[in-house]
Amino acid sequence: MASSSRESSARSNKKGFPRDTVVLHQIGRGKYAPSISPFPIKLETYLRFANIPYVSVHGTKTSSKGKIPWIEFNGEVVNDTSFIIDFLNKKFNVDLNSHLSPTDRAIARAFQKMVEENLFWSLVYSRWFDKQTKFETLAPNSFIYTWVIATYLKNGAKKNMHGHGIGRHSKEEIYHIAEKDIRALSVFLGDKCFLFGDEPCEEDCAVFGLLSQFVWQSPATPQEALVKGDCKNLEEYCYRMKERFWPDWEQCILGDRELRSFIECPDTDPSVMKKEDKE
Repeated sequence: MASSSRESSARSNKKGFPRDTVVLHQIGRGKYAPSISPFPIKLETYLRFANIPYVSVHGTKTSSKGKIPWIEFNGEVVNDTSFIIDFLNKKFNVDLNSHLSPTDRAIARAFQKMVEENLFWSLVYSRWFDKQTKFETLAPNSFIYTWVIATYLKNGAKKNMHGHGIGRHSKEEIYHIAEKDIRALSVFLGDKCFLFGDEPCEEDCAVFGLLSQFVWQSPATPQEALVKGDCKNLEEYCYRMKERFWPDWEQCILGDRELRSFIECPDTDPSVMKKEDKE
């Protein structure tokens, strides 16, 4: 693992964090999925899949790389979901791909990178720049707070998309790219339960993380229409992942009730370490 993905710092020694338990720092729960970002869902699904003990701490504090989620584990801080998973695989001697051939592992990585490095940006575009989708439908209902946060995040998203290159394309071109990615994923999945058959693999966590946003939290977008239409096998796939790893899904989402801040989470959320638990 690259040393730049891990650091030691004073913030890794907060009193009360349980030893040998992953402390997962993430933003607050979403209205209709456990996060409004695919990456916390990816990581939390992985933790559940690997049976690694964890608690969630919800907040807006980012890692040293300026990202959320990030973890603390016995005094070590680890950033970026891919590095986090590599780190935990070694710590807990986990291999969720033990049933895959070397060729399957290579294909799995290729699809994960397509989803996270390419298809992901269509989610960013539809959420921030397509007038059909309003950030306010997923985030807090305090107008001033929402406007300030949305403006800040939107400016960052615009810069990142331009740097990536996809932000230089038109709306139609961005959605064309997304359609080709979604259709490729749908064809590969076919009638299988998971990416490589009856049992999920590590990369299913990443694919599910992003597709969950299209299924539950991307109303009136081309991606939602495609996943629930011509590529409905992807929607069915998401429900299988949800059933297998998220039996407490309803307890981990905010639903339609009023939202007050990004760091709010339901009282019924079993994964959350609340402030009083650390004191």
